[in-house]
Amino acid sequence: MSVLSLMGQRILARRDFLFDAAMGMGGIALASLLQQERLLGSDESKSPLRPLVRPEAPLAARPAQFTPRASRVLMIFCSGAVSHVDTFDYKPELVKRDGQPLPGVDKLVTFQGENGNLVAPQWQFKPRGESGKMISDLLPNLAELADDICFIHSMTAKSNTHGPAENQMSTGYTLDGFPSVGAWVSYALGSEATDLPAFVAIPDPRGVPQAASNNWNSAFLPAVFQGTPFNADKPIANLNRPPEIPASTDIATRDFLKRLNERHLKTHPGDTDLAARIASYELAAKLQLRAAEVSDLSGESLDTQTQYGLHDANSTKAGFGRNCLLARRLLERGVRFVQLFNGAYAMGEGVGNWDGHKTLKTQYSVHGPILDQPAAALIRDLKRTGLLDDTLVVWVTEFGRMPTFQKGASGRDHNPKGFTAWMAGAGVKRAFSYGATDDFGHMAVDRVATIYDLHATILHLLGLDHERLSVYHNGIERRLTDVHGHVLKEILS
Repeated sequence: MSVLSLMGQRILARRDFLFDAAMGMGGIALASLLQQERLLGSDESKSPLRPLVRPEAPLAARPAQFTPRASRVLMIFCSGAVSHVDTFDYKPELVKRDGQPLPGVDKLVTFQGENGNLVAPQWQFKPRGESGKMISDLLPNLAELADDICFIHSMTAKSNTHGPAENQMSTGYTLDGFPSVGAWVSYALGSEATDLPAFVAIPDPRGVPQAASNNWNSAFLPAVFQGTPFNADKPIANLNRPPEIPASTDIATRDFLKRLNERHLKTHPGDTDLAARIASYELAAKLQLRAAEVSDLSGESLDTQTQYGLHDANSTKAGFGRNCLLARRLLERGVRFVQLFNGAYAMGEGVGNWDGHKTLKTQYSVHGPILDQPAAALIRDLKRTGLLDDTLVVWVTEFGRMPTFQKGASGRDHNPKGFTAWMAGAGVKRAFSYGATDDFGHMAVDRVATIYDLHATILHLLGLDHERLSVYHNGIERRLTDVHGHVLKEILS
């Protein structure tokens, strides 16, 4: 019979065993808690950074992590996937080889099936501004702003399906259930506006995009940071008091409710949910007055209204013009993030959006003017008022389109392998082009950029490190850019 070691004898002793087990479990629990709070030793420069959100004022302005170049963001999102080769990405070789097969590809099959031959841009490209940037005649007003724009011609997406691709452009993930970029920004920075939401989503007059509220949701971030959706024609719902309730009764009821909540909060000083609820009620009360004022465009000069196209015979264009003017009014009143949508899906494929599969020329001839004049007027207005100096304008779409026509059709299929996005305003170079697709606009080949990179750059310009801004959720440190993304430093001014 072998003699047990001293350690073996200790294990067999009941009291020693229980003591060691308790100490071991306690150590594991302590390590787990320290890890959750990120108090274990790590590289401090990349450790998660949590914004200090006060429950009683969750939308109060908060400092950036470092000196920002931009104070606010305007994201113009064209739903349906705008064709880059017909708008901003000029390809002389595509013109030269019009009607020929795409070189190096045999029986090209994409999202909706087999493709035909290469097809030249459906609108003529011309040099614009002092920079001579080639932009097509489809968007002549935006083309005039070429010297103010920084083009990213090498964008790529992870999905060729509208819903998941819209999700990725707005949230960083193709799956549902992740916070939108606007929610991340309002969570990190709050807002300078005390009587308006920090994040407003403005749906197109024709309806909402395919991924709908996924584009402005807050997911696992607190609900207060989700986008508030309304446009010039459909103001925030349920703000106006019922006509049968006098204004004096409405005010008295709110004051009484406020006193009750404050009394309850004094007896429960640590109840952050109650504090947040009180803050949301107070914001709603302020919105009853402020939202009506910000949505009232009648005080704008006739010249301004004309520039935005508010009196255009095309009612959809006039409606989008009102939305663009609303966006300017929100930005100048301190709203942190405005997401302005152009295109909707309720009307079907390509009818009310940029999804030009079958008759691209016909459909884009409708969509182009709706976007062009109002969006250009908005950027000019921001520049005129000085807001463009600290506003970052980002124009996006979920992916691009093929340089070929679909077989048996007069439109282009989905193309996530290479497309164009652009920025203007605070912190980005003017009259600058970054990256490139191949000679036909089929694939990004030079300085390939991802949506993660785009988001990282947006956050950087706001003074936020995309690798540190995060939330611990379901055992994972979640961030807008997941575990990817690099700031596109070459485009920074």
